[in-house]
Amino acid sequence: MSDDTFQEKIYTALFEASTADLTVALVWLAASILAIYLPVLNESSVRVVLTLPVILFLPGYCLIAALFSKEDDIDLIERIALSFGLSIAVVSLIGLCLNFTPWGIRLDPLVISLTLFTMAMILIAKYRRMLLLRGQRFRFPFSEIASMIRNSFNPHEKSRVDRILTIVLSLSILIAVLTTIYVIAVPKEGERFTEFFILGEQQKAADYPDHIVVGEQYPLYIGIGNHEYRSVTYMIRTYGMLMKFDNTTNTSRIMSMDPLWQHSLTLAHNETAIIPYNLSVEKSGYNRIEFLLFNETGPDPAMNSSDLINASYRDLHISV
Repeated sequence: MSDDTFQEKIYTALFEASTADLTVALVWLAASILAIYLPVLNESSVRVVLTLPVILFLPGYCLIAALFSKEDDIDLIERIALSFGLSIAVVSLIGLCLNFTPWGIRLDPLVISLTLFTMAMILIAKYRRMLLLRGQRFRFPFSEIASMIRNSFNPHEKSRVDRILTIVLSLSILIAVLTTIYVIAVPKEGERFTEFFILGEQQKAADYPDHIVVGEQYPLYIGIGNHEYRSVTYMIRTYGMLMKFDNTTNTSRIMSMDPLWQHSLTLAHNETAIIPYNLSVEKSGYNRIEFLLFNETGPDPAMNSSDLINASYRDLHISV
């Protein structure tokens, strides 16, 4: 049974030294979320400094705090060591679960999931400490932390084997942290490519016009996603085409190809643009609308129809 009144329990949960570590964890979590989404901070090194502990340490520490609420359950070094290992496990499991959801492993779902998990562990840890006698509650020794860490490496009461194991464990944690920081700071460059797609009037991959009347407009959207690891200037060109199938040669031939519209834009790496486009033709006789995308190497004006399509970086079409 606890010797505290209800008011004392509320004070303990919010302000007492036995929950100071959980309060710090909550404040750090809030600061990391601000660093991710605030316009100025999310482009600075502050974001990395604040968010790395949320991935590598905070979830595991709060889980350990919820599981081991007593002072003498485990010592400080074991808490810190387990916090790193469990954080990596928790983040990996959350990512695995998100991979099988409609949201996928993206920034917003990951931030929300980690935030909910960490806050849940903080609340459970606070509640479990409230149920204990004041002297039994774990209290993070902020003032004595330096001396405790120093003593853990050179304790008089521990054997030489214990000291070696402590040093090896600490070095393993340090190597794991430095490796993670390096992977995040210097990401491996993946495949270079550009997305090029056409969406219908409702911005979905459907409802494309299959009959076109001269002079009428048909709303479409043209999408470009730059994943080239550099800024790229793109040019979009649309053409009205008449193609006929030659039964003798079993091939299609371009009978005519008239320009309809063009647009240029520059996109940074990982930037995507959705461009509204009103499809309209001034004469009849087309059975295909061709969409050509060029990068820095634009088309030669002297190219014929087939060479123009072959010279494009990406090409799409709608049959009408």
